Amino acid sequence: FGSSGSGRTNSSICTMSRYPDEIQYSETYQDDTYQFRHVKLPKVNAQALFRITGGRRRLTECEWRSLGVQQSRGWEHYEIHYPEPHVLLFRRPLNTNPVTGEWPPGFKAEYSENLRPCPEAPTKGN
Repeated sequence: FGSSGSGRTNSSICTMSRYPDEIQYSETYQDDTYQFRHVKLPKVNAQALFRITGGRRRLTECEWRSLGVQQSRGWEHYEIHYPEPHVLLFRRPLNTNPVTGEWPPGFKAEYSENLRPCPEAPTKGN
């Protein structure tokens, strides 16, 4: 791959993920503390994301649900992946109740400003 006139190489263009046609949900994966998943937003939803946050902060549950993301309770948008801001990174403590979003007894969060529940949030699957 050569360099284009814009100063970008074709290889750097290839590393960017393209926008999906509809919201895509990864399978869940986990470490010793959290269950994780990522969600890819289509371009129209990503544009709405930038109108809400300017790409500068994590989303609350009500905000990510307003973008059309549907998943069970207890998920937290915990990090912004700046190379691909249309990819939302979610986590929740292992053994979180998926119906209520309640954490397992004794679990202490690192931070919790994004964990305000959305009162009438519809849920879907995991």
